[in-house]
Amino acid sequence: MTKRTRVFIGILLVYALGVGLLMYRLLADIDPRYRESAEESLVETAHLLASEVEQHSADGRIDAESLRPVFRSLYARSFSARIFDFEKTGVELQALVLGRDGIVLFDSIGQREGEDFSQWRDVRAAMAGEYRARTTPRIPGDELSSVMYVSAPVRAGGEIVGVVSVGKPVQSLNQFVAAARRKTMVVGATSVAAVLVLALILSLWLVRPFGLIADYVRYVRAQRSFSLPRLGRRALGTLGAAYDEMRDALAGRHYVADYVQTLTHELKSPLSAIRGAAELMQESGMPEADRQRFVANIGRETQRIQELVDRMMELAALEQQRRLPKVEPVSLRPLLEELAASAEASGAARGLRVELAAGDTAWVEGEAFLLRRALGNLLANALEFSPDGGTIHLALTAGPRSVSLSVRDHGPGIPDYADERVFEKFYSLARPATGKKSTGLGLAFVKEIAELHHGRVTLRNADGGGALATLSLPRIAAPAG
Repeated sequence: MTKRTRVFIGILLVYALGVGLLMYRLLADIDPRYRESAEESLVETAHLLASEVEQHSADGRIDAESLRPVFRSLYARSFSARIFDFEKTGVELQALVLGRDGIVLFDSIGQREGEDFSQWRDVRAAMAGEYRARTTPRIPGDELSSVMYVSAPVRAGGEIVGVVSVGKPVQSLNQFVAAARRKTMVVGATSVAAVLVLALILSLWLVRPFGLIADYVRYVRAQRSFSLPRLGRRALGTLGAAYDEMRDALAGRHYVADYVQTLTHELKSPLSAIRGAAELMQESGMPEADRQRFVANIGRETQRIQELVDRMMELAALEQQRRLPKVEPVSLRPLLEELAASAEASGAARGLRVELAAGDTAWVEGEAFLLRRALGNLLANALEFSPDGGTIHLALTAGPRSVSLSVRDHGPGIPDYADERVFEKFYSLARPATGKKSTGLGLAFVKEIAELHHGRVTLRNADGGGALATLSLPRIAAPAG
């Protein structure tokens, strides 16, 4: 084992040991924190019952009988309360009322009346006007039967004439403590495993470029003759591969985290709408018209989620491509004529027209399918933001080295606050006709297609109103024949 490997393993062991010590402290601290929370609630309950007893006592004589029907009714109550992963179905609170001599006058569960509790420290402290708490097993030697007690004094005429002691079985707290410990241990174990995997991946990423250089050295040794251009191309390819791997290593984790976080945020709204509609449909006696409306809402929101997932998968697949797998000369004029006819048919119901100003044709190198998708997205946006009866202008402008494809509508344009965000994933503006938003992936899709074709896309407000989208691509000469 090399020194570097031993140092690496030592660092990992130190990290694991540190996490272990931290987890030990956290796990040991969970139980006291839960008991403190329960004790705080018991203190308030004890003083509440002491105040109630004081209202029914007179001449220094305690009358606790008013509590008996209250607790009898309380223990008879049936309910279901879901508290995180646990379901509570009954009351476990216990109460004792003791006289001046420490004798139990009232026991909510009816088992200890007449017993002498004057020596318990919480009772002695309450008699002296002080505060103490205690935890005592109901069955000697059985810690699972322990009950946490706190006491509050009962006053009459300015002096203490008795004590109210309120108890809570510790077992009811232990289930929450055990669940919290399990979750903490899972988080700790996951953290250690994640760091180990990350360290391994980083090691591979850092070592891989050196492996590429070694491959290049072996390639040079295998050459029978010296060719500087061939070696140069091989070297550039090796360095390019190393750069691509290092770039993915540095940006990949943050990219995935941002992608997942944003996608989760976008899915919350349709999922909430579906859940709300489903809950309302469970109500009996709902009119059929309302039921059909909620069914339509569920279908619409489901379709929205499906579109979002489909677009996301298409965009993710597109982003993984560093270059187009197959390129060919593409004539833009026939492509624009086809898209203009399709867009005008889509907007016919709203009286929308598409005017094409293509002039002479121009050629670019790329993938016709992706270019058609990009321009189709721009035209779809223009249709959605155009007013009824409006006109959409589609134009091709060819320069000596580049070609510009522009789509202009006469809609409301881009608000100032959205000017810098229109190409962000999942960012979308409400459509004027429906007031609803799209998936917010269309323009991001167009941007990726433009970059794969070594071009760029812009979207800005046009002079005279409306929005103007421009896709610029490198121009090539017309192919022979």
